[in-house]
Amino acid sequence: MSNEKDANDPPTEDPENPDEIGSDAEGNGEDAPDDVAPDDVVPDDGARAPTEADEAEEADEAPTPVDDDDDPDEVWDDGIVVDDGPNPDVGAGHGDENGATPEGVTEPTDDGGIDELGSSVEVEGAEIEDDPDEDDLLGGLKIDTTAELEIPDRLVDQVIGQEHARDVIIKAAKQRRHVMMIGSPGTGKSMLAKAMSELLPKEELQDVLVYHNPDDGNKPKVRTVPAGKGDQIVDAHREEARKRNQMRSLLMWIIIAVVLGYALIIVGQILVGIIAAGVVYLVFRYLNRGSDAMIPNLLVNNGDTKTAPFRDATGAHAGALLGDVRHDPFQSGGMETPSHDRVEAGAIHKANKGVLFIDEINTLDIRSQQHLMTAIQEGEFSITGQSERSSGAMVQTEPVPTDFVMIAAGNLDAMENMHPALRSRIKGYGYEVYMEDTIEDTPEMRRKYVRFIAQEVAKDGRLPEFTAEAVEEVILEAKRRSGRKGHLTLLFRNLGGLVRVAGDIARGEDADLTTRDHVLQAKGRSRSIEQQLADDFIERRKDYELQVSEGYVVGRVNGLAVMGEDSGIMLPVMAEVAPSQGPGEVIATGQLKEMAQESVSNVSAIIKKFSDENISEMDIHIQFVQAGQQGVDGDSASITVATAVISALENVGVDQSLAMTGSLSVRGDVLPVGGVTHKIEAAAKAGCTRVIIPQANEQDVMIEDEYEEMIEVIPVSHISEVLDIALEGEADKDSLVSRLKSITGSALKEGSVSGPSSPSPQ
Repeated sequence: MSNEKDANDPPTEDPENPDEIGSDAEGNGEDAPDDVAPDDVVPDDGARAPTEADEAEEADEAPTPVDDDDDPDEVWDDGIVVDDGPNPDVGAGHGDENGATPEGVTEPTDDGGIDELGSSVEVEGAEIEDDPDEDDLLGGLKIDTTAELEIPDRLVDQVIGQEHARDVIIKAAKQRRHVMMIGSPGTGKSMLAKAMSELLPKEELQDVLVYHNPDDGNKPKVRTVPAGKGDQIVDAHREEARKRNQMRSLLMWIIIAVVLGYALIIVGQILVGIIAAGVVYLVFRYLNRGSDAMIPNLLVNNGDTKTAPFRDATGAHAGALLGDVRHDPFQSGGMETPSHDRVEAGAIHKANKGVLFIDEINTLDIRSQQHLMTAIQEGEFSITGQSERSSGAMVQTEPVPTDFVMIAAGNLDAMENMHPALRSRIKGYGYEVYMEDTIEDTPEMRRKYVRFIAQEVAKDGRLPEFTAEAVEEVILEAKRRSGRKGHLTLLFRNLGGLVRVAGDIARGEDADLTTRDHVLQAKGRSRSIEQQLADDFIERRKDYELQVSEGYVVGRVNGLAVMGEDSGIMLPVMAEVAPSQGPGEVIATGQLKEMAQESVSNVSAIIKKFSDENISEMDIHIQFVQAGQQGVDGDSASITVATAVISALENVGVDQSLAMTGSLSVRGDVLPVGGVTHKIEAAAKAGCTRVIIPQANEQDVMIEDEYEEMIEVIPVSHISEVLDIALEGEADKDSLVSRLKSITGSALKEGSVSGPSSPSPQ
């Protein structure tokens, strides 16, 4: 086949005309008839037995095989029968000549069945109550263990919670569109990508062969044939080369024997005979190397591929992604490796007719993204050496087919460093999808979470099945990790880690089933690094009396922060007012990031408006105690800073048994923040008995049972409420609070102010 075609032509052959597949046009030098068979080579793939009519036809049409030594251009006369049979799909691993699906081959679903996949599939294998109780964590499922549930065979049926993304993948699979999925790690992006390869419409897969180019060794020729035929062609060429080498070896030994006999018997110079025999040996060895160079290199082999190929190129370097040509240290003198034998396919070539998945797409360098963009647009991409210092940099093949569907994935920051033109290609010829972090807690979703646990057990293969009580505990943890009332987390990778740790504990005890107690132990053992550090910090501060949880102290407030995503820590904030040597200013220390610095500026606006004193002659110092090298990033300490500064200005003590968290507007309204559940638990661990949170976050509180009796949660909506609760002394405090209310103009009734319903990430 010729790969020299117009850029606007389709990148691959017409699957309706299999006779054209594998034929060589002018670009490859000569035609490569697939109906020429060498002697003793029967490359039939078993799709059908050759009939007498076929043999007669082949006998009439097959020319006599030509020795490559006589005419090197005859390399393109493969002499291989590529028997496609009456059904062009044979060889692609899709069916036999009668259209039946071979045993062990999963036939892709037709268009009518795709719409019924994914989240619309109900949990099967167990009875479901008609009207399940809202408090039933199993969603009405009547099971004793997860062993009673049936696990769907296809990945798309196992996708949970990402209804929008699932619908997009189905549409994209039907129309062969590119997709970009953006969202948090562990939300199912790679699973959806693999599911898409199962849903792609059936197409004839191809093998790709690379041949030596006798005209220019640095420009190997490329040929595509139906899947499964590549092995036959290579084996046939190898068999021909073996026969030629046998004949040459026999001839070589005859000549060597004659030379040695002549030198010994007639001339009587055995040394001359040995030298002459050595020369003959080297000549024949060189000829054998030339014969071996005629064997093509099977670049892409889809002979055993039953569904559309799936290639994960996440983190791949340029050679692994785009293909490469190996370096050859022996580049001359007959010792070199033919250039076509050194060509290596990249992921873009192996994904032809299938799916190419790249996670963290922004980590690809710009050059690789540009080449990827070219492969997407042209549907073909030549292979060359990726290192300019390698001999492979001189080699460039003909274009190799790259007709793949690309799924790019990443976090929110992936869009910042992604090549704009590449994103435009995906957006212009496909879809962009945002992966949700949480989903509404409904009986149907709870049932699917039960199935998720059963899926994890089945995938691992070494975990004991979970009891109903253990499943309920995992679903409770899914509710907590969502951080929102009435929602479940969709970070399944982390939740799956909890399932595996619980199963490992049960297996270590030789238990037949994983129980609720095993899950509770797993919650302690599977703590994140941030949680372990936070607990260690709390213990160390207690040892050195850095943690104060009783009495009243002026200018010191117990603030709350989060480390990572799922751990809280108590972070004291101290404020001091000192005479200024120049214009008064607010000075904050503790590695504050941009958002934290802005929150301090907002607090200073309230202080300036509130204070009766002339603070232009004062410096207000704010210190985040032991914030660490990572510093403070976020505005959740706003009410903490305001309380500490006001306490220092008015010389009024702050209750140290109280901790607080909340953002603050310039008018004094308390706004919601993230991670309130973990912050409350951190306050309880530190010994505090009360904690202030934004009223808007009240619905997000889902603390563990052990902490409910240890701490009182107080929701507030305005800074005046915070001061009323936190400051010492009734008379001074009442005057202070009333003055603040009147000056800010936010003398609001209780419950009349609430921030946005969604918490800001801290």
